[in-house]
Amino acid sequence: MHEMSVALAVVDQVEEAAARAKDVTAVRSVRLQVGELAGVVPDALAFSFELACAGTLLEGAELITEGVPGRARCTPCSHEWAVGMPPRLTCPACGGTQTDLLAGRELQIVDVHWEDGPGPAHTPTREPISEER
Repeated sequence: MHEMSVALAVVDQVEEAAARAKDVTAVRSVRLQVGELAGVVPDALAFSFELACAGTLLEGAELITEGVPGRARCTPCSHEWAVGMPPRLTCPACGGTQTDLLAGRELQIVDVHWEDGPGPAHTPTREPISEER
């Protein structure tokens, strides 16, 4: 299951960030951007995340996913459009096939809230997740 490897990568990256921050006692939530074209099923990711968090600093953490729609731009005519799913990569304005994918492949940690020792109750961090194929 691809989503389990993504969930494990998220847990590893958040644990590394928490270790660098020191005094983190618990992770409360993790917010991810998940592109429409990233090949990730949000429900499967949520299930996998809960399993991956068991016995870690993230146990009981909430996973919040933000969908990012796929968008493309035609190189010849500069028209932009939502590519949808399955993706339509041919320009709807001119029929051109030279297109750039602008958005929709994102898979990254946007925000993490945790509890730590003295100081603020939560600290946000940004960590990218490399896409897995």
